[in-house]
Amino acid sequence: MINLDELITDFIDYLMIDKKYSKNTLSAYKRDLNKFRMFFDTKSIKKIDEKDMNKYLTHLKKELNTPKSISRNLSSLRSFYKYLMIEKVVDDSPLMNVGMPKVKKSLPNVLEGEDIEKLLNLKLSDKFSYRNKALLELMYATGLRVSEIINIKMSDIDIINAILRTRGKGSKERIVPLGEYSLVAVTIYINQFRGEFLKGNTSEFLFLNSRGGKLTRQGVYKILKQIAIQTGVKKEFSPHTLRHSFASHLLDAGADLRSIQELLGHEDISSTQIYTHIAKDKIKENYDEFHPHSKKEG
Repeated sequence: MINLDELITDFIDYLMIDKKYSKNTLSAYKRDLNKFRMFFDTKSIKKIDEKDMNKYLTHLKKELNTPKSISRNLSSLRSFYKYLMIEKVVDDSPLMNVGMPKVKKSLPNVLEGEDIEKLLNLKLSDKFSYRNKALLELMYATGLRVSEIINIKMSDIDIINAILRTRGKGSKERIVPLGEYSLVAVTIYINQFRGEFLKGNTSEFLFLNSRGGKLTRQGVYKILKQIAIQTGVKKEFSPHTLRHSFASHLLDAGADLRSIQELLGHEDISSTQIYTHIAKDKIKENYDEFHPHSKKEG
């Protein structure tokens, strides 16, 4: 009998080597597929049919509750079965007629321009504040994911041409332009303060922590919380909020959706279209607030 453990291991290796998926994505696939393996236990992969899959879907609904989690699990399984069909392990997928649960898309959290200005006007006094200023300016100017920000290397930045090379999901490379504000902040940090973090050592990464090592995801979260307190920004936000704000503010200013898609590194335009809903909501708010006949007097 074909060993399901081995098939899952081979599939994960395929995603890592051929598809170059990130560690986080690989971990998510492993969790989903191990759940699948444990449910079917000793049953042969070749004998799992559509009826079995519907039973598994019922199990997921009881265990996971949220449509988003269930949808992600089924998506992992669909990819796994595609791989099994390519490898001639199975002839077809038992998921072909199993429907995906409807996932309600929530609008991304976005900071207003006023809050962005507060954050960017943080007080500059030492190497940490200048690093944080460069970090914030770059995050808002480029819309990079936090994982992309912390992995920026010195060789990725072209100060003369004001561009940055980054590697997104699946290690896909893209070029992002740098605005004047972010360029100035990053240049000052590199030329005047980055060396203070190194303490005589070397590092290929742009943003460093107090020990001279690469800034971590948790480190960025901590920095943003501290800056929010210092600048008086009350709204809850995360590094991803700056990415959403970048995209939303570009759209508000008249940028076309395709350009924003390229800048964000979205493979599918539908991922970018969520920002049009924010823009529509804003238009409706403005209409309700300012148009004299928007609401009938009671």
